[in-house]
Amino acid sequence: MISVNSISKKFGKQQVLHDFELRFEAGHSYAVMGPNGSGKTTLIKSILGMVLPDSGEILVDGQSIQGHTAYRQQIGYMPQIGRYPSNMKIGQLFSMMKDMRPEVKEYDLDLVNQFELEMIKDKAMGTLSGGTRQKVSAALAFLFQPKVLILDEPTAGLDPIAVEILKAKIQKERKEGKLILITSHILNDLEELTDQAIYLFEGEVFFNDSIESLKEITGEGRFSPAIAKLMQWTLKKKTSTKSLTHA
Repeated sequence: MISVNSISKKFGKQQVLHDFELRFEAGHSYAVMGPNGSGKTTLIKSILGMVLPDSGEILVDGQSIQGHTAYRQQIGYMPQIGRYPSNMKIGQLFSMMKDMRPEVKEYDLDLVNQFELEMIKDKAMGTLSGGTRQKVSAALAFLFQPKVLILDEPTAGLDPIAVEILKAKIQKERKEGKLILITSHILNDLEELTDQAIYLFEGEVFFNDSIESLKEITGEGRFSPAIAKLMQWTLKKKTSTKSLTHA
């Protein structure tokens, strides 16, 4: 559904993405991982059209996104830190978002209801705790029933009950055939919510395969130790020609 074809991106003298290929298919949930500076954020922003690659192209349903914005209607995005007008009330924010998508007549209100956002709709965004802003961001990401969900550290800052509510929602959407990309430093969350692992290192795809394959290759039965071993291997990358990337 989303194809990343030979994209590269440089900011100044820093090469952030190095000519790599990725395929994201509907019905799968992908854990996008890597150390700080590995290119995760640039990759996500490139898919969203917020960053323009220096070379290569990104296709959604076989069509290039360059110069087009309509494809974004298929994507629900939950940023790690949601930034909203501080004086805008929760209810006003949702009304504004709905007004921007007049073609949508039915909304996914599961998280609005489960997070009880209707009860606090008159609260200004600037008065909310970080966790409540996360709930608002999550509810907005799912609101228009998108085919693709890109969730950046989705459980960060949420209380334990809200975490379980959001996890259940993500798992439900995955079963319904949605394409889901998740970045997170909480490995237990990724193991629960994803079936594919992508590990970026210094702007390159170091690993791209199923989580089960990752466990087999590393000889680890659990996800966390498998990722730890993968991270150790990346440290040897510059002195080794062995590639762990799978098509």
